[in-house]
Amino acid sequence: MEDEKKEVIKEEVAATPNPQPEPELEPDIEVSQMNVQEAELEKADKKYTATNIQVLEGLEAVRKRPGMYIGTTSSAGLHHLVWEIVDNSIDEALAGYCSEVDVSINPGNTITVIDNGRGIPVDVVAKSGLSGVETVYTILHAGGKFGEGGGYKVSGGLHGVGASVVNALSEWCEVTVKKDGGIYFIKFENGGHIVQHLQKIGECPIDETGTKVTFKPDPTIFTDSVEFSYDTIRDRMRQVAYLNRGIRMNVSDLRVTPNVKNAFCYKGGIKEYVLFINNHKVKLFDEVIYCEGSVAITLPSGHVAHTYVEVAMQYDDGYASNVYSFCNNVHTHEGGMHETGFRDAMRRVINNYAHDYKFLKDGEDDLTYEDIIEGLTAVISVKHPDPQFEGQTKTKLGNSEVRKIVSSVVGEQLNRFLLENPKLARIIGEKIVMAANARMAARKAREEIRRKGALDLTTLPGKLADCSSKDPSKCEIYIVEGNSAGGSAKNGRNRETQAILPLRGKILNVEKAQAKRIFANAEIGNMITAIGGGIDPEFDISKVRYHKVVIMTDADVDGSHIRILLLTFFYRFMRPLIENGYVYIAQPPLYKVEYHGRQYYAYNDEQLETLKKTLNLKPGYPFQRYKGLGEMDAIQLWDTTMDPNTRKMLRVTLADAIKAEQVFTDLMGDDVAPRKEFIHQNAKFVKNLDI
Repeated sequence: MEDEKKEVIKEEVAATPNPQPEPELEPDIEVSQMNVQEAELEKADKKYTATNIQVLEGLEAVRKRPGMYIGTTSSAGLHHLVWEIVDNSIDEALAGYCSEVDVSINPGNTITVIDNGRGIPVDVVAKSGLSGVETVYTILHAGGKFGEGGGYKVSGGLHGVGASVVNALSEWCEVTVKKDGGIYFIKFENGGHIVQHLQKIGECPIDETGTKVTFKPDPTIFTDSVEFSYDTIRDRMRQVAYLNRGIRMNVSDLRVTPNVKNAFCYKGGIKEYVLFINNHKVKLFDEVIYCEGSVAITLPSGHVAHTYVEVAMQYDDGYASNVYSFCNNVHTHEGGMHETGFRDAMRRVINNYAHDYKFLKDGEDDLTYEDIIEGLTAVISVKHPDPQFEGQTKTKLGNSEVRKIVSSVVGEQLNRFLLENPKLARIIGEKIVMAANARMAARKAREEIRRKGALDLTTLPGKLADCSSKDPSKCEIYIVEGNSAGGSAKNGRNRETQAILPLRGKILNVEKAQAKRIFANAEIGNMITAIGGGIDPEFDISKVRYHKVVIMTDADVDGSHIRILLLTFFYRFMRPLIENGYVYIAQPPLYKVEYHGRQYYAYNDEQLETLKKTLNLKPGYPFQRYKGLGEMDAIQLWDTTMDPNTRKMLRVTLADAIKAEQVFTDLMGDDVAPRKEFIHQNAKFVKNLDI
C-alpha cells in the first residue's frame, strides 16, 4: 500500500541527518560584535542614493527572481517551463490554426515542442526594432495576446512573459519557424543572450507552417534537479487533449530505449474527460450531462467577442465531489467566477425541480450546494477573450461577467436535460435527497458528539500532550501510533513547540464509512479537536493550531497502512492542510549499528550497506532492526526523528488533484478491481515486505 503515495505526494527533505552550517550570504564581510546603539549608528551613517538603485535590464529580472514568474524552482517550476511553451501552441489551436502538437523529452533532459500553427512572426516589430521571434523571446510583456485586435481570439497566456521566461531560465534555447515559404532559425544561450540572430536557413512549401522550440533548463537556476518526469508531462498533455477536442497531442520520451510514446486525441472532449476521471467509480447512469454555449460580450474597447462555456458532469454512488475548472486550458485551482456561476445554476435548477416534482415537501429547506454535488464529478471549461487571472500563476478567474454566463448556459441546459430525461432526473433527485438526509444526520451526530465533548474545540483531548507555545507557525503536532511510542515521544520532545497525540490502533477508512460513523469515532474526534480548524466544508485553515502535522508511525506494513488511512482522512475532511503544506511524514531509521561506543543509523537497506562499508564492518557484525518506534528510548527518538536539526521528513503535497482523487478512490474505495490491478502493476517495486 505504500507505493500509492508516489502519485499524490512529493518528497521534500526538511532537514538532513548531519546538517552542514548554512553558507554566509556575504562571506567577504567580517561580522563583529557591537552594542545596539552602535548598530543603529552604523545604519544611520549609510547613504541611500541613486547609485543604490539597480535596474535589471532584459531578462535579468527573471533570473534574479524566478519564483515570481514560475512559482518555484523545484520540479513544479521546471515542468512549468514546458507548460508555457505548450500553452503557446495550444493558443494557436484555440485561434483555429493548429491541429497537432508534439512534445518530446530528449537525451540530456532537453525539451522539444513542435506545432503546426501559423508560426511566430518573423518580420520586424516596429516598437522593438527586432523580429517577432526575437521580440517575444527576449522582451517581457511582448506578444500578440493583449486583447482585441490581436492575433488570438482566446488565450491562456496574456502576460506576454511565457516564452521570454523560458528563454531566461534556460542554458540554451533554439527556435525554428516555418512561415511564408521560408524556414527561420535563432539561438539563445546563457539566459536569453542571442548567439545567432534570426536567419533564413531554408525553403518550405507556402502552406507548411509552424514553430519548433528546443530548450535546456539552466541547472544553476533549477538546483534540485533538471530531470523531467515523463509521467507528469504525459498526464498534462492528456488533459490538454481532453480540454480541446479534436486536437492531437503527441508525447515522447527519447531518453530510454525503446522510446516511450503516447498520442491523445478526443472527439468527445471534456465528456470523455469525465468518463476518464470516473473510470473506476460506480456510475448512477452511463450518460454524461453536457452543457455548452457561447455568449457575446462587449470588451472595454467596445469590441464584441464571444465567451465559450463547456460543462460536463456525471454522478456516481460515492460521497466525494470533484469539481474541476479551467479557463483557456489553465487549471484554475482556486476556482473563480466560472465555478460560482456553476454553483448558482446547480442550486437554482435542482431546487426548483425538487420542489416542482415533490422531492422536497412543502416547507422543507432548500437543498444545499454540498448536497447537490455529493458524488458528482464535473469539469467546467471556459474560453474567454480577455480573462482576468489573479497573478501570473493563474489560479483563480476574476471576470465578474463569467458568473452570469456560466449560470445561464448551465441553468438552461441542465433544466432541459432533467425535463427530457425524467428517469435519470429521478435517480439524481433521490441521490441528492439521500445526501441531504445524510447531511442532517451527520450534523445531529456532530452536535451529539460535541455535547459529549468529543468535538468540543475548547476542550482538548486528554491524550494530547500539548506544547506551551501558542504561535501556530512554530508549533508541530506528532500523531503517533500507540501509547508506547507516544510515551517515548512525550519524554523526548521539545515541550515548547512539539505536541504529541497518540492513536489507539487504526482509524476508520473514511473512504468507505458514512459520516455518522466517522464523527462517532473517538480517534478521529481527538484529531479534529487537537488540530483545530474544523472539518470540510467549514474547515478554516486560519484556526489550525499547528503548522506542522507530522504522521509518525512504525516503518512496517501496519505503519504504512495507518499513514494511508490518516492521509485519506486529511484529504477528504481537511484538504486545505495538505494544500497549504502542513502535513508531513516522519522518517524514523530502520537500523542501528553500534561501533566503538558510537551509534549509527540507517534509514533503508542501501544506507545500511553503505554504513557497513564505511565502517569496514566484518560479515556478521551485529546490528539492530527497529520493528517499531516503541523500541527507541526518548533520546534516540529525538536524535533520529524529532530533532529539527537532524530529522528527515516528507512533506505531503498535491501535485495533481485529479490524479490524487483517482488514487484515493481506487486504493481506498469499495471497488476491489482497481486495487487488484494496482497491486499487479506495482508488486515488483515492493521492498521490506513483512511476511
